[in-house]
Amino acid sequence: MDKPNPYQDGHDYQDGRDYRWGPAYPPDAAEYGHGFAPAPPAPLGAQGAPGFPGSPPLMIGDITVVQDSVMTPNGTLPLKGAVWNVTDLSRTEEKTPTHAIVLAVVFSVFCLLGLLFLLMKERRTTGYVQVGVAGGGRHHTTLIPATGPETLYWVMGQVAHARLLSA
Repeated sequence: MDKPNPYQDGHDYQDGRDYRWGPAYPPDAAEYGHGFAPAPPAPLGAQGAPGFPGSPPLMIGDITVVQDSVMTPNGTLPLKGAVWNVTDLSRTEEKTPTHAIVLAVVFSVFCLLGLLFLLMKERRTTGYVQVGVAGGGRHHTTLIPATGPETLYWVMGQVAHARLLSA
């Protein structure tokens, strides 16, 4: 396979150039990107989506609150009169880790103070916090992964702020 395209049948371009892999460049372009209009420079400062000045005031999962509307993957809802719901679907488990049990057994042979290792606890939070918004005949629900017990309080604070904006 000495040619890059075995199905070419030896045809060259009309202007006499050989066939090459990759995009076709304009004849006056020395390298890729030359001869094309450059992208306009980005303005300084925080800019949000086109048509919305500044960054959005609030984002909860895939729900974005901007000016007077709530943008979701299901469509745009009016912010005025939107109803917000939060459901805690997370749980925090507390257990004695395996290494604490091993240390308690090993050190209880030497002295009874080794039993204090059984007081070690390990907490693990799993699950999600569900946030729903409804208004204007539409409804959207999103799940936010719970990384700790403080996740619920953070989401409740965000939703309280969204409820203030909706009033």
